[in-house]
Amino acid sequence: MDLLNTLVDKGLRRESPTREEALAVLATSDDDLLDVVAAAGKVRRHWFGRRVKLNYLVNLKSGLCPEDCSYCSQRLGSKAEILKYTWLKPDQASAAAAAGVSGGAKRVCLVASGRGPTDRDVDRVSDTIKAIKEQNGDVEVCACLGLLSDGQAERLREAGADAYNHNLNTSEATYGDITTTHTYADRVDTVNKAHAAGLSACSGLIAGMGESDEDLVDVVFSLRELDPDSVPVNFLIPMEGTPLAKEWHLTPQRCLRILAMTRFVCPDVEVRIAGGREVHLRTMQPLALHLANSIFLGDYLTSEGQAGHADLEMIADAGFEVEGAGEVTLPEHRASARGGGCGSHADGGGCGSHTGADGETAGAGGCGSHAGGGVCAPAPASTPAPVRPAEEPRTDLVAVRRRGAGTDLAPNA
Repeated sequence: MDLLNTLVDKGLRRESPTREEALAVLATSDDDLLDVVAAAGKVRRHWFGRRVKLNYLVNLKSGLCPEDCSYCSQRLGSKAEILKYTWLKPDQASAAAAAGVSGGAKRVCLVASGRGPTDRDVDRVSDTIKAIKEQNGDVEVCACLGLLSDGQAERLREAGADAYNHNLNTSEATYGDITTTHTYADRVDTVNKAHAAGLSACSGLIAGMGESDEDLVDVVFSLRELDPDSVPVNFLIPMEGTPLAKEWHLTPQRCLRILAMTRFVCPDVEVRIAGGREVHLRTMQPLALHLANSIFLGDYLTSEGQAGHADLEMIADAGFEVEGAGEVTLPEHRASARGGGCGSHADGGGCGSHTGADGETAGAGGCGSHAGGGVCAPAPASTPAPVRPAEEPRTDLVAVRRRGAGTDLAPNA
């Protein structure tokens, strides 16, 4: 297919595809799906080999958020029966992080619900970052605290934070349809503050909220322009008790096309499969590893994920390997400006280069996972789940998190 050959060539050169080419990827048929995965896989392997970076979420403060993001189970007015608790103490958060690190996670993502941190909140998170770094010196720490005020990104950097997450979530044109309590421009501003402070920017999207193909292409091109080092791709978990509870539009094939399009537009950037991979990719998760080079290990913010050991088995069975603590995630041209750290905004910019797109960001989402995302482990062999049509909602795969941070039960890692 000429389109795929063109996209591979451009991806190896870090050249941006056209909007028409990106839209064409999303429009490919199921008959061509494996060809699309194979083509995007060539770009993924060129820049990242067969390594898979593991990330681990710690929800520092759950629920009770004043923002009205429609996709979020922690939103104002949410009736989702999630865990609700205030700030974890630094030693509690450090213990939770240690579980993820022991499971193979290279990055710990510290998340707190809310519009944005107060200066006192930044002090709390700074103490937590220091506690985690003292216990696990090699671990990367990403903070996700919502909208940042002037000087807060610098303080987090001084405390030892390596990265900051703030997602774009959707296109600028449709942003007002999912959130009214802050603006798209607010999100852009926070990502730019993270950049300016020397933090590795992490910003992504949520698919499955009723958006069009054009909206998906818009948000990914906007991310390319914003130049994050990592792009989390969330697949909406329609959590009961939220306005989007009935939005079940995704199929495994659709998810793979979205990941492939993201890889072609952002060839040399860490593309992370975030919330919802178990629910929407299901048995096709291993194919997604040919497109993305990063996943979350274990549970998400408010919902349960696949068992941690199952994640590790999946990676090994698919012929991939877990990225070690001493390995640099990003290609040399991006990592060199940061001295081999989380990444850089060197030469040619973020998802490749600064070419055509509007800048946009996303907010109080957990390292890309405020979509709720996650599932419990598959049903035991003795009670197989009934076969369902692909388009039927899989509410059986959604489980509210009842373990780990904020509970007395061991985490899933």
